Amino acid sequence: MSKHRISLKVNGRLHELEVEANKTLLRLLREDLGLTGTKCACERGDCGLCTVWLDGKPVKSCLVLAVEADGHEITTIEGLARDGKLTPVQQKFVEHGAVQCGFCTPGMIMVAEAFLRENPNPTEEEVKEALGGVLCRCTGYRQIIDAVLDAAKEMRKAST
Repeated sequence: MSKHRISLKVNGRLHELEVEANKTLLRLLREDLGLTGTKCACERGDCGLCTVWLDGKPVKSCLVLAVEADGHEITTIEGLARDGKLTPVQQKFVEHGAVQCGFCTPGMIMVAEAFLRENPNPTEEEVKEALGGVLCRCTGYRQIIDAVLDAAKEMRKAST
């Protein structure tokens, strides 16, 4: 298998690595960089648990080859909190008990954060649709939806 030299910024830190052509971004994050907050489940793009941001946009990292991330900026769940302070979405997930078993939580939060940047005043239906690509095995969607709606409200209040 051929190897390729890539350079990418992950959570604000530059990394230069040599990767096999078929290595996914998910595997690079977990195995090479030790960022295990990004979960590995279906590895087919069905569950959304591996969602990270590629240049600020949510992507399923199991569907992105590491070589495709060359020269780009990646943000994982580990890169959201700043100086130990949770984002409003992260905080509301805790407050609403939306973490359940925790396996879907990183993917849910990454999608919710990106969604609220695009739609700061969502309806419940819009939240449901936005989160539809991330599966929760505990069926704890009510708490997750409430957490996202509450975070949106707090973020709107903070921006005024």
